[in-house]
Amino acid sequence: MAHDLNFNNATQSYSFFSVKEKAWHGLGKIVEQYPTSAEAIKFAGLDYTVEKRPLFTYDSENHTGDPETDLLIPEIEVPNYFATIRTDTEQVLGVVGKDYEIVQNINAFEFFDAIVGGGDGILYETAGALGKGERIFITAKLPGYIRVGKDDFIEQYLMLTTSHDGFGSITAAFTPVRVVCRNTLNAAMRNHSNAIKIRHTASANDRLKQAHTLMGISSNLGAELQGLFNQWSQVRITDKEVKKLIQIAMAPNREVLKNLEAGKDDELSTTYTNMVDKVYEYALSSPTQQMETTAGTVFGAYNAVTGYFQNVRNYKDDEAKFKSIIEGTAKQRAQTTFDLCRNFSAIGANALILN
Repeated sequence: MAHDLNFNNATQSYSFFSVKEKAWHGLGKIVEQYPTSAEAIKFAGLDYTVEKRPLFTYDSENHTGDPETDLLIPEIEVPNYFATIRTDTEQVLGVVGKDYEIVQNINAFEFFDAIVGGGDGILYETAGALGKGERIFITAKLPGYIRVGKDDFIEQYLMLTTSHDGFGSITAAFTPVRVVCRNTLNAAMRNHSNAIKIRHTASANDRLKQAHTLMGISSNLGAELQGLFNQWSQVRITDKEVKKLIQIAMAPNREVLKNLEAGKDDELSTTYTNMVDKVYEYALSSPTQQMETTAGTVFGAYNAVTGYFQNVRNYKDDEAKFKSIIEGTAKQRAQTTFDLCRNFSAIGANALILN
């Protein structure tokens, strides 16, 4: 996979930093201590601003091709379109419309700081820029852990990506990560989402300031999940029920669910059945599935699906894996599993009856 990290010719450095862990593709800056937001933005090479500037073209009828003559030809403004310009390098990052609102890199960091009131609670782990600097990403750890049982810990991560090229929204997401196997445990809480997307319109900066409130994120966010996961770790589930739960969770469409309901196993695709078998194998044989909190429990069933996507499934590259887990198929399957597990803990095996 090409790293696509931005290289700043002025500083002769890549726009990326990581705390203690090996930098992306061996590039970027490794730091030993968690930085403040002011330090992180510099370590990551994100301390630049972006401007919207008018676009112009030339009158083709008077264009001669002679540089000395053409310098005198009046420019024609392109109405309602602008170039986004990185001001430190004067590079064009994209072309946007008149309603496009720039969200500066520093504003992205303010989203994280707002969660803990600008204190030292946010632990910035990675940040960087891609391409010419048109896309940035930040990951940070919230203070504290979600504790399941005696010694099963889950770290609470936030990630944010945004762009300056007119493509894509500002995306912020809450991603709990199980320490023992680094599973990303995608889960939507009650009454709010674990992710939010903000369009680059006039209200973008205001919405970003409120994003953590809209997502229900605060310094004690993990309380609800901790209660839920501990409950799941006490609810028993048989191997047969785990297999059924996996079959439902991994079903790509309603047609597959209909075939499952009708017992038409011969009409299920080989790709689907192989995938179910791999998840089921992970559920029963992975060492991380043998812990007290996971072995034979609903919490273990949930971890089986998330663990498959995190640790077993093959992806084209790291970027494809990241997209799948944060906003793609892996996230969708994990959310379906989350809902199934929540229902199973409430009503038992009846949650696996297909309607």
